[in-house]
Parts: sequence; structure tokens; C-alpha cells
Amino acid sequence: MKKRILSGLPALCLAFGLLCTGAGAVSGSSKLEAIRVLGILEGDETGSLNLSSQVTRAEFAVMLAAASAYGDSVSSYGSSLFTDVKSGHWASGYVRLAVEQGWMSGYVDGTFRPDQPITLEEGCTALLRLLGYDASSFTGSCPAAQLSKADSLGLLDDVTASQGTALTRQNCVDLLYNALVAQSSTGGIYAVSLGYTVTNGEIDYATLVSAETKGPYVSTDGSLSLPFSLRSATVYRNDALSSADTVEAYDVYYYNEGMGTVWVYHDRASGTLTALSPSKVSPTSATVAGVTYEIGTSQAAYQLSSQGQFQEGDLVTLLLGMNGEIVEVLDPQDSESTYYGSVVSSTKGASTATTSSSATASAQVTTQVACTDGVLRIFYHSGSAFDAGRLVSVSVSQSGTKVQGMSLNRLEGTVSADGSTLGKYTLASDVEILDTDSEGGYVRIYPSRLAGATLSGEDVRCYTLNSSGEIDRLILNEVTGDTLQYVYLSSVTDNSTSGTGNVSSISVSYSYIQDGQTHSLSGNARYNANVGEAVLLYEDGTLKSISQLSSVSLDSLGSLTAMSGNQEYPLAEDVQVLLRDGTGIYSYYPTTLSQIDTQSYDLTGWYDDLGCCAGGRIRVIVAVPK
Repeated sequence: MKKRILSGLPALCLAFGLLCTGAGAVSGSSKLEAIRVLGILEGDETGSLNLSSQVTRAEFAVMLAAASAYGDSVSSYGSSLFTDVKSGHWASGYVRLAVEQGWMSGYVDGTFRPDQPITLEEGCTALLRLLGYDASSFTGSCPAAQLSKADSLGLLDDVTASQGTALTRQNCVDLLYNALVAQSSTGGIYAVSLGYTVTNGEIDYATLVSAETKGPYVSTDGSLSLPFSLRSATVYRNDALSSADTVEAYDVYYYNEGMGTVWVYHDRASGTLTALSPSKVSPTSATVAGVTYEIGTSQAAYQLSSQGQFQEGDLVTLLLGMNGEIVEVLDPQDSESTYYGSVVSSTKGASTATTSSSATASAQVTTQVACTDGVLRIFYHSGSAFDAGRLVSVSVSQSGTKVQGMSLNRLEGTVSADGSTLGKYTLASDVEILDTDSEGGYVRIYPSRLAGATLSGEDVRCYTLNSSGEIDRLILNEVTGDTLQYVYLSSVTDNSTSGTGNVSSISVSYSYIQDGQTHSLSGNARYNANVGEAVLLYEDGTLKSISQLSSVSLDSLGSLTAMSGNQEYPLAEDVQVLLRDGTGIYSYYPTTLSQIDTQSYDLTGWYDDLGCCAGGRIRVIVAVPK
């Protein structure tokens, strides 16, 4: 057995599906994962933890070291203290530490008996000494006194072993976790003295893992440099379960030796470097393709600084870490990036870049593209401008940025109830889905939003497949209705007049509320809409129509859905809530879902029924005091 290097990774609890139990009892899985992260328990070559196996005295000495302040600095070897633990014994260093610290002791015959199973009373005595308790802390005879003290401190919670029986690895998980959250002889919580966070009797898993981070590292050739074998390791790629053979050159990775887990990220951003903040001398963030990223490593900070090899106006590729921070910067010649998406705006003319370097001086077009990952990026390129809503692909390489129009690639079929398939295709675990409209509107959605929806050929504008034949990008055409502009018409005033010879003068003004703000429009067009919820429909940037939505009285209201009779209506994630006040001429005030209820207010919900196959959501709720 080798020394465990304490390591971990922040913000990855969800990758393991670990659930906090809150105040009260700590779940067995939470205890086990915490003990693994600390390196107190390790699996065999196959990854098995063998929780039912008995623990020897030598193995327990190793566990004690890992649960102490000495765990990361113990030599695997040490001078011989016992006749049966020679200096070359695999656990000699740990045994020596355990004895010198007074946690464990040998026998009067000069042996330690390292291969002998450790009993409950021996384990409890060692842990009590680890917590700083000595003989004066116990009342009664041995071992009853030690077991009584251990029980009063909570060390025996969930432990199934009894006096005289050998401890199993599961028993040790419970004992050692209980010791970590127990009160030491000085009055504080033992784990807190080691630098960990304990809340309501539970070690904060996220803080624990974050404190033990190893990484980020960059794989320059597609291989991983790890202090443990990949044969039994668990590998995640972009937070989805994967394998080591999927790692590519310039992927960013992190590892946790205690958990035998590796997290790999293939997340890159390419484009023109247009800004460094707060200064070029010591930047902490950089703007590439119109998106600002935090700089996460000293190497990236140096590369982007005035002393490094990159400057504003250069084409660069950023390697991003688990939290989207910049880990390293590459020249595009080392890595070509391709984006797919819908044009939001495109302007032909002088470059808007903040430098006159050659990378941007020749750029004649500035194009904003809503990419399939939901990020709005700005690209500088030559050639023609594009209409809003046009599908494009963007490649960034050593030769520059190239934006090309894309042909439609239709697909039809039903999305499964669990959102995992579309027609005959499987949706990749990291599929990127973008719903768009012809005016450059866009919204990033996820498979669950489409669950059960049947998509026609007109609903799908484009899709791409990965190497496994799964859909990895999907661009839709107004499938959800989320890209449209929903407003509440607070007043409609028709000032039209009739003239001689049946000639009339049309003049209609509309006041509407959108996102809490009041707006007005007027002109010589009359739309089929009255006071109430409506949607503004545009064509080529010009208002084409105002369409009335359907209303329904709401009987009950939740955070995600509302009920009207026996009918359930989903709420839009950005549902607008208005409170109506006054009599005669009404005033409307924006409020929130948490501020209204069906007991104090009459609620009217306005939902879209525009034919969007994944629409039918309540977009606006108007509350009137009862």
C-alpha cells in the first residue's frame, strides 16, 4: 500500500449525484465519499473497496495517518521499532508515526503484529488518542471505559461491530468519519482543526474536494500524467461519464487520487483578442470573440500580459477549465475551432476591433453569431455581411476567421419522453440545442424542454452528428416560442377617422408592458389585438403583427406550473408577473411569483397557442387584488 496524495476537484458534487442530507444523520454514501476523498480508504486494482473485508493493525495505522495533519508527509518506510515491522515493511513509516504520536502501541514481546485484525476497542482507543484524549479522560476499567467515551462522543454511531470483534473496512469508514466530526479534547471539532468545514455535523463535501484540488493540467499529446493507474479510474469528459481513450491533445484535466477519478474538459474559445482587463501588464480577464473570460492560471496570465506572446488584435484559442476560466492560450495554428449558429447581426464596414494589427485591420465585416452552446460571439472577417437569422459556420484558424452560410439540414421525428432520442438518433449527453427565429432571436434549450414533442421538417433547421453517430448540435426554428417578444397590452386607443368617399384615416396607438417597462407605439396600422397579453411578430426588423394570446383563470400557482380547473399549464422560466391596481384607468406594476397567490388575488394567465410544438407556456400573469 502506498501513501495517498490528498487531491480533489471543486464544484463536482453533481457529477457523482451526491446528495447532502442536511441537519441530522449523515448518509452512508456521504461518509464513504468523504473518506475516499481524504485518501483514508482506497480500492484494489479493480477499484473495489472491499467494505466487508477485515482491517489489519498496519492498515489502521495508515488510516490514522491519513486522518491526521501528517497524512501527506509520511514516508512509506522508517527505521524498525518492532521485530515484525522491519524498515523495509510497506507500512513501517505509518506504524512508526502511530506509535510516536501515541495513537497505537506494540506488545510487551516487542512485536506490533501488523497483520493481525484490529478490534473495535483497539480502534476506538487509537481514535480517542488521535482526538487528544488520554487516560485521565476515561472512567472505569479498560476497555469498557474507552468504549463508553467513544460512544459519548458519537464515534460508535452506525458502527455494527461489538467489543472483541474485528473491524471491517465499512466499520472503519463510520468510525473515522465520526471521529472527524467529533469534539476533540480541546473542545473544537476535529475536522475543523485540519482545515475542513463542518456544518450540522457533516463535512462539507464541496469544500473538502475543493481544498484538495489537483489541476488544471493540459494534455499536449492526448495522454494523462497521473499518480495512479487508469485501469480502475473513473473518467468524466465534459462532466459526462467517458473513458481515457477519448482524451484529445490540448484537453484540460484534473484528478482526485483518493477517488480514483479524472475530469477532462474539451472546452475552447477561439477568435480575436480585443481586450485585457484591468491592464495589459497584469491582466485578470480577457475578451475573445466578444466574450469575457476570467484568467485562471499564472501561465495564461503571463501569455496574455505585455511580456507574453499575444496582444490585442491577435487570433487566439483559449483552453478553458471546469469553471470556464482560461487555463492556457494557443496560437490558432495549433488548434482550429469551428462554431455553428444563427446570425444576430452583421455589419459591413470598418473593423470595430480596438487595435490596428493585421489580424483585424483587414476585417471588413463584424458578425454576431448565437452559437449552439448559447454564447453570443463576435467575429471579424472579410466578405459579405449576413442577414439576421441566417445559419452560419465559423472557422478560426491560423489563416484567419472564415464565416460561411449553411444549407438547411432538415430532420423530423418525436423526442422521447426522457429527452434522450429524436427519431432514429440518440442525443449526445452534451448535445447543444439552439432555438432560433428569422430575426436573429435565439435561446439555448436542453433536451428535457423537448421531451415528447414531435418535430416536423420545418422545425429543424440543421443538425450535426458526432463520431458515435449521435446528434451533438441541433438548431431549431421557433419550436419553443421562447424567442418571441411577449408583452401585456395595457391600453389600445383607436383615433381613426372616416372621411368622405369611404376614405378613412387609420391611427391607432398601443401601450404595452414588457419586462416591467412601459412602451408605446402608434401608426396607421390596426392589429387584431385588445388589452391583454400579446406577442409582437417582426419580419425583416419591422413589426408585422400583434397577435393576441389566450387567457385562463388560475386556481392554484406553483413555481413551475399553474392549474386552471383540471388543466395544468407550465410556466415560462421568464414569466412576467404584473400587479394591477386602481379603478377605471388601471396601473400595472411588475412583481414576482413569490408575492402573489390565489387566496389574495384573482390571477389570469396568458399562454401562447401559436402552434409551437414545445410551446403552450404561460408567459404573463396578471394579479388583481380580491
